[in-house]
Amino acid sequence: MNKKIAEAFADGKAFIPFVTCGDPSLDVTEQLVYAMAEAGADLIELGIPFSDPTAEGPVIQAANVRALSGGVTTDKIFDMVVRIRQKTDIPMVFMTYANVVYSYGTESFIAKAADIGMNGLILPDVPFEEKKEFDSVCKTYGLDLISLIAPTSHERITRIAKEAEGFVYCVSSLGVTGMRSAITTDIGAMVKLVKAAKNIPCAVGFGISTPQQAGEMAAKSDGAIVGSAIVKLCEKYGADCVPHVKEYVTAMKEGVLRG
Repeated sequence: MNKKIAEAFADGKAFIPFVTCGDPSLDVTEQLVYAMAEAGADLIELGIPFSDPTAEGPVIQAANVRALSGGVTTDKIFDMVVRIRQKTDIPMVFMTYANVVYSYGTESFIAKAADIGMNGLILPDVPFEEKKEFDSVCKTYGLDLISLIAPTSHERITRIAKEAEGFVYCVSSLGVTGMRSAITTDIGAMVKLVKAAKNIPCAVGFGISTPQQAGEMAAKSDGAIVGSAIVKLCEKYGADCVPHVKEYVTAMKEGVLRG
């Protein structure tokens, strides 16, 4: 496991926010990282925009479109990470799609990500059975390829958990990302299956938007992941979103700690 990712969970329950790089601009994304770190985030997911983000709901899909329309590229995001790493060592992982990595060149992408100080990679469209070509390169460069498990994974959960690195991303609900009024999946049962196979942190994402939900999910796992609610604030406030996101992350971290 990448040491930095382990650190994110070392002090108890982790809060993991997600932002789409370049929405509303890369300058704002950079400021968001600093603000979220100050507000108590333990690990940050940086979304590299893609034209067809199949796991995303309308909120994050729209953010991808805005970022790409604004001229964001993978290289510009790498340059931003270099700047961020001069000011903070908060654990960070990229979340993107296989095509983004392929088109850049799998080894080039992963080697560069590791070199600039990223700690992990999440590829939601790569199933467990097809992860080998990415996983082997990630291992070479010391980057954790984060595994996802869903409520439908069932008997596959044990197999996925045994090979998992960093942390296991527990998908709370079927469908795409987005805010939900209630989460009915038996998260506790999913986490127990993972822990029985491997002693690795489990964080829950998809559908969490309130401090109460974050606390409920953290009570059954090792942390909560929130994306759409933060991206919605970026959409609503644009270039002025940083203080609003910081306030939200503070409240969500408090919710997680109550969990």
